[in-house]
Amino acid sequence: MIESFAGFTPRISPSAFVHPLALVRGDVEIGELSIVHAGAVINGDLCAVKIGDRVLIEDNCVVHAGQYEDWQRGLRTPLVIGDDVILGHGAVVHCRKVGDRSLVGMNSTVLHNAEIGDNCVIAAGAVVVDGQQIEPGSFVAGLPAKTRGRLSERQAMWTGEGLEKAQVEAYLIDYIQKLRDASGQS
Repeated sequence: MIESFAGFTPRISPSAFVHPLALVRGDVEIGELSIVHAGAVINGDLCAVKIGDRVLIEDNCVVHAGQYEDWQRGLRTPLVIGDDVILGHGAVVHCRKVGDRSLVGMNSTVLHNAEIGDNCVIAAGAVVVDGQQIEPGSFVAGLPAKTRGRLSERQAMWTGEGLEKAQVEAYLIDYIQKLRDASGQS
């Protein structure tokens, strides 16, 4: 469902796919060839949510921006999700930034004011705490999350390192068409 809120209507690239059982509300922008799966909620009610190109938001993710205290003071600090990002099943992302080519693992949580650098992997179940800054190229795990080191070759592959952009785009075009066919959105 695509829903306007407080005068803001989501802006979704025509090449992107939003499953009919997802909710995208308010001041949200979704880039080229991005996918929002069933059960995901992207809520731009308090602040803007800007999602880049080729972003995969898996089933049952929650993406939200802003803090109530900021909203009361008239601040609208956005959440910016870069290009080529994967938000794993059930992830809760309520931060300021997720950098390009990063993966936020299944059932992980990224809290207020946190920033994830480019080329990072946040392990499944990790909790990135309020205000935490994750350096580019980091592997992060735990509760609370701690940097466990630089990405291994295998982990770097999870972020799409080494893939040609044209190859990724061709795959996404085909996959999005299959999603549209399956959901009756052709």
